[in-house]
Amino acid sequence: MEFLGLGERTIRNLTRRRKSCYTFGVSGQLIHEIIPVGMLQCNCSILGDPETHEAIVVDPGDEVERILEILRAHRLNVRAIVSTHTHIDHVGGLARLHAATKAPVLIHEADLELYRHLDIQAQFLGMRTPESMRIEDFVKEGDSVRWGGYAARVIHTPGHTPGSISLLVETGQPSEQAGADRVKPQPAKASAQAPLHAHLKTHAGELAPSREGALAAGLLVAGDTLFQGSIGRTDLWGGSMKDILRSIREKLLALPDETLVIPGHGDNTTIGAERAENPYLR
Repeated sequence: MEFLGLGERTIRNLTRRRKSCYTFGVSGQLIHEIIPVGMLQCNCSILGDPETHEAIVVDPGDEVERILEILRAHRLNVRAIVSTHTHIDHVGGLARLHAATKAPVLIHEADLELYRHLDIQAQFLGMRTPESMRIEDFVKEGDSVRWGGYAARVIHTPGHTPGSISLLVETGQPSEQAGADRVKPQPAKASAQAPLHAHLKTHAGELAPSREGALAAGLLVAGDTLFQGSIGRTDLWGGSMKDILRSIREKLLALPDETLVIPGHGDNTTIGAERAENPYLR
């Protein structure tokens, strides 16, 4: 079995350079640190609420101490650790970050079997097998992952792996209900059928504001499903070109053109740019 998420040329380019982390704000308040980590420079995202100091960490592939340093710098407490899929470059530091933060780990259950074979993935890359853990918490299409006054909607985007997910964070200003959530703790994961403060929809591409006065567009943490000018590999275990194209066309391209896309590797893009220029989507 093969487990790399990118082509060989891209891997060589990524391993030659090590970008420092940088901050991106979805709104004037949301903290978003993007940290390329590990041998394959997986984009790990730290998303934090500066008012409540709650955060989620997405795709802690490696360099856990570096991630912890940034969490400490912002005085953030991790509510949940989320993996967009369980290739080794996205989950290599997952167990260590969980041990340090005690935060629940969330993946799509369809990727659990892939996670159980980290030893085979490590052998393919010629690296040491990272520490693993027992994962018992799963997300599905339409679930919401919450931290402070923010929420991210889970979009199941199979194709790169069976359990690949994307996370949609919508922009806006705090609502009265979001303020109430700060007073009354909420579970990090909630079903879309629950009375969420975000009023998130289970429909792919049907956007609802996560905060009062939200903009139509937001931020999409896309994992290895959609890249700038490319898509995730499908020649790996569990991959499917048919599924990944369906995921992108029916779910991701249903989002507004202004939606900012944070891919699992490389530079940011937008839904509009990929709709117009991505050769795989023409």
